[in-house]
Amino acid sequence: MNPVVRLRRSALVVIAAVAGLSYGWTLGRDPLEPYYAAAVRSMSMSWHNFFYGAFDPAATITLDKLPGAFWIQALAARAFGVHTWVMVMPQVVEGVLTVLVLYRAVQRLAGPGAGLLAALVLAVSPATVALNRGNISDSLMILLVVLAADAVTAAVIDGRQASLVLAAVWVGLAFQAKMIEAWMVLPAFALAYLLCGGATVGRRLRQLAVAGAVVGVVSLAWMTMVALTPASHRPYVDGSDNNSIYHQVFVYNGFGRFGEQTPLQLLAGQNLGIALAPTPAAGANRLLRGDLGRDTGWLLPAAVAIAIWGIVSRRRQPRGDLFQAAYVLWGVWLVTLAAVFSVTTTINSYYTAALSPAVAAVLDTGAAQLWSMDRARISTRIGGAVVVAATVAYAAWLLSSSGAHAPEWILPVVVAVGVAAVATVVASLIVKSDQVLRAALAGAVVAILAAPAAASAVLVAHHEGAFDTPFEPAREALGIDGVFVKTPAAVALTIPRLETVQLGAPYLAATQTSAVASVFIDDSDREVLPIGGFTGTVPSPTLAQLQADIRQGQFHLVLAATSTDPRLAWIETHCPRVGTSTGPLHSYFCQPSDARGGA
Repeated sequence: MNPVVRLRRSALVVIAAVAGLSYGWTLGRDPLEPYYAAAVRSMSMSWHNFFYGAFDPAATITLDKLPGAFWIQALAARAFGVHTWVMVMPQVVEGVLTVLVLYRAVQRLAGPGAGLLAALVLAVSPATVALNRGNISDSLMILLVVLAADAVTAAVIDGRQASLVLAAVWVGLAFQAKMIEAWMVLPAFALAYLLCGGATVGRRLRQLAVAGAVVGVVSLAWMTMVALTPASHRPYVDGSDNNSIYHQVFVYNGFGRFGEQTPLQLLAGQNLGIALAPTPAAGANRLLRGDLGRDTGWLLPAAVAIAIWGIVSRRRQPRGDLFQAAYVLWGVWLVTLAAVFSVTTTINSYYTAALSPAVAAVLDTGAAQLWSMDRARISTRIGGAVVVAATVAYAAWLLSSSGAHAPEWILPVVVAVGVAAVATVVASLIVKSDQVLRAALAGAVVAILAAPAAASAVLVAHHEGAFDTPFEPAREALGIDGVFVKTPAAVALTIPRLETVQLGAPYLAATQTSAVASVFIDDSDREVLPIGGFTGTVPSPTLAQLQADIRQGQFHLVLAATSTDPRLAWIETHCPRVGTSTGPLHSYFCQPSDARGGA
């Protein structure tokens, strides 16, 4: 084997190992998102629950999202038992595979050096590291759309319909994991092939039309099967007010996220004492400041600048130019997702991990193009020095003036490395040698990666996961710890007391919202009837169904806050309150006689 190829493969193995170590460090110790963990436990209990993505063991209601990513977790739970490490391991594997696939996708168009650098940038991205340390569905979605991008790069090179169809299948499967977000990469894929593919315009349009049809079929196949299943034979579809899977996907999880209250905001309005973690308001700079800036913003301005420069600099190249295809593919991906994330009502920080592959690919395509250009292009090197200096200065600003609480050593190290890198780039303008140019590129890479790599290392060292951001304020860290660590621990202590008043009922209890039920289901694998779905506003169960369950003795205890919801108002009126409330939740004890006569 060629020594260069051997060295390259060894470097890729090391990068993948670093990624796996970062994602899996202290595997099983970090807290899980309890809502998804409860659903995975329920889905692992029967194939009926598995297929329909049931949230609770009795399959009264589904998850409020498509279950694609959680199918993998549920299969792992069926095979190895329900443990924290079992639910996190699929995301660790998916994250490592994403690093490897991104290498292949980038090296097709920009060369193996760019592929290695892109894999490295992705592996140390804080948003990616945090995401893959949890049980969130985005890890699978990102892997699948990067696989689709890899297939599109193959189509650009070989012009084959089969490559585009494969990309379409990957996007359709990604839709099962994260719904409409998976479709956001389609403009990038279509433009890259339409502008840079090798076939005639007519053939390219026909090929894209076929691929689009495949995306639609694969994306909507499972949803259509659910929609055609009689409502009495499946759980109620959470997130919809009419038991429609299409409403859940395209309204509740889709266009309803623009200008309307999000599910988390609706949940916070249920008087349960749930406070939302603050996120920057919608706007052009949302991703560049605060928590989101420290999660994904480090390299975002540089990537946008390089994408624009790359497209402009290659505009006169003949169609089929591989650098041009790379800039269009990854640049449009980057701009599309950044624009959407900037205008939605609110976003969770881990959403931004979907930007990381595009950021990595654009940056390292730019580095590869710079290396391949005529050394006499002084203006380009000056531009590179400016980008490096601006990126380091922006990182220093994030660390020092954006509310971050970073270790004291990080800021001076980042600044020192940045100054050295800029000096080396300037030296390459004076000293015309390959060695100096290599040193300049290496210094630039180290300089721009220093801050995000340090941020990722701190995330791992502090055992933080998908809902954390680097150097987050102590108040936010305590809030996250309370939701994902202290609350489940407190719930575990209350379950024996709940069992003492179960009195032979099939269900342990009923609760206001699936969010409250999740912590009990996750710890006990017992049925806890969720009233109102995740947000507490969904009409499942109806008041009549709730009364029928009480008459049949399905449960006795109800945990709910004061609410104007007719179902909870009826509980408050007809079932006596018991015990002493220690928080917003009150305990009600319902007997079959309380529901005789209906309302």
